[in-house]
Parts: sequence; structure tokens; C-alpha cells
Amino acid sequence: MNPPERPIAFDPFHTRLPLWMVLLAGSPIVLCMAIMGLPELAYEHAAAYRTLFALTYLFWSVPVAALQRALWRRVPTWVLIVAMLAATYVCSVINNVLAQLMAMHWGRAPTFTWTRNLSGLDGCWLALIAFCAIHAVVAHAYELRAARERLREAEGFARDAELRALRYQLNPHFLFNTLNAISSLVTERRNDDASRMLSTLGDLLRATLDGGHAHEVSVAEELATTQLYLDIEKVRLGERLRLDVRAGPDVLRARVPSLLIQPLAENAIRHGIARLREPGRLDLHVSREGHHLRIALSNDGPPPEPRAEGRSIGLANVRQRLFRLYGDDQRVDLAIGDDGGCRVDIVLPFMAADAREPA
Repeated sequence: MNPPERPIAFDPFHTRLPLWMVLLAGSPIVLCMAIMGLPELAYEHAAAYRTLFALTYLFWSVPVAALQRALWRRVPTWVLIVAMLAATYVCSVINNVLAQLMAMHWGRAPTFTWTRNLSGLDGCWLALIAFCAIHAVVAHAYELRAARERLREAEGFARDAELRALRYQLNPHFLFNTLNAISSLVTERRNDDASRMLSTLGDLLRATLDGGHAHEVSVAEELATTQLYLDIEKVRLGERLRLDVRAGPDVLRARVPSLLIQPLAENAIRHGIARLREPGRLDLHVSREGHHLRIALSNDGPPPEPRAEGRSIGLANVRQRLFRLYGDDQRVDLAIGDDGGCRVDIVLPFMAADAREPA
């Protein structure tokens, strides 16, 4: 067995922040150095000294940035600050040494003096300190953006997992009811009906599994899946189930959450029509109303039981899924009549199957 791999620590500098971007962010400091040196241009060789400091600043910014990236998040903040002050100070001393050598070459400095090199560092040291500050600000901005991206990804994964959990909650619930119905048909020696129901159940499960990775499907696909379920119930209930399914051609390509209608139809039959002694009617109408899609399902049934809605897994599932997908731009209304008739109205944004925005 291979040993487990060690986790890789997240480093915002090495994985998110390009070095060239830090150098580019610090480039305006060269302009500031040039502006600050304008009053000295009247002196001899002043332009040469300013050019030296600008070039050495650009040179030192690369190792200084590398050091800051190496220490970032690996040492306490105060240690990082002291280390960067010390490193930039050393760079500035070296710059002064170069400047003094130039002065000796032009005869402006008779001897080499370390005291002079260790002071008067404002022109270069402050520039490097400012570069380190810019580096830290850019790094924090990148860390913040990376954290927000990871948060969005985590929220997306959580939302996807929740939608799948809500969706798959329906399958065992429906499967249990269908297998019970098939068992009853076998007990009643209605073998042909049981065989037909098993075949239709296989088609329904195949259609469900084939689309198992999509949260949304077209109305045509959703109605085809629902029709397989209704065919199963039609075998079980026979003439006791009367169906009226209507959907205009203008809505067949609209997007709806997969397995949205089937649990509603299951509730309507299980809690309504199946409990009637006489035939019951199930009406399913899908239509477009401006920028919204309306799904209306109504059924006959006996007088409602107390808290019947609270025991409905399907309806609660539908409400949760619609809220997760569309927020407040959706509505689910349930009305139960005194005679036991029930009507569910669903309104959600109308979106074509190949579009991403509401039509």
C-alpha cells in the first residue's frame, strides 16, 4: 500500500500572486524618486546618482519581493517587518557604497567612509520600504479574492449536494410505493398487470438514472418521465384513474427541475384518488404566463385529514428545491377544498432549455 500523500499547504503568493504583478505595482515608485530628485538636477552628476538609485531599486525589488514571499504567513508579523526593514537597509547601504565609489571616481569624495554609507539612506531605503508595503497590500487583496472564490466554490458544491439529496429523497419513497403495488397485483393474481408495471418501472428508473446529473430538464422530458409514473398507476388503479394532461408547444422546451411533477402527481394519487371508491380525476396543465411558467395540478379526493400537508414528503421536497434554485422568484400554492379536491400551483421563471437567463 502506498503511503498517504502529505497535504499541500495553500500559499497565496506561489499559487495566486504573480511576481511580475508585484513589480508592476511598485513601478510608480521610480517616478516618485525621479520627481523627488528634480530639485537636485542643478548639481553636477545629480542625474547620474538618481539614475543609479532608480536602477538599484529595480534590481533590489526582485530579491526583496522573493524574501517577503518566502516569509509571508510563515513567521509572525513583527518578525516579517523587522526582517524586511533589515533587508532593505542592507540594500540601501550597498547603494550608498556604490554612490560613494562614483563620487571618489569623480573626485568629489577624497576617501572611503563607512559612517557616510550608514546614514543618509532616505533616497533608497524609503523607496524599498514603500515597495514592501505595496507588496503586502497586493498580497492581501489577492488572498481576499482567493478566499471569496473558494467560498463561492464551496457554496456551489454545497448547493449541488443539497439539491441532489433532495432529489434522491424521492426515488426510494416512490420505489417503495410501486413495489408495494406490484406485490398487491401478484397477490391478486393480476400477473399481466404486474408484468406491465414492472416493465414501465424499469423504463422510469432508466430515464431517471440517465438524467441523474442534471438538476433541470425540459418540460417535454419531465412530462415523459411523469407519464411513465402515471402509466404505472394506471395499471394499478385502472378506470379509477382519469387523466387530463395538457402542455402547449410553447412550453415544451422550457426548463424545470427534474422530478418536479412526479412527486406532485404521486401525492395527488396516493392521498387523493387512491382513497376514493369511485373514479377520480387528475388534471395536469403546463402553460406560460409572460416571463413565468405555471404548472397546475389538481385532483379529486376524500375529505382531507388533519395535517395531511405536513406528512407530504414530495411537496416539502418541491418547495425546498425551488427555493434553492430560484430564491424568491418562484411560488408554490396549495389549496385543499372541503370536498377533498386538491390543487397545487407552481410558478417559476420561464427559461428555454438552451438559455441561461429568463426569457
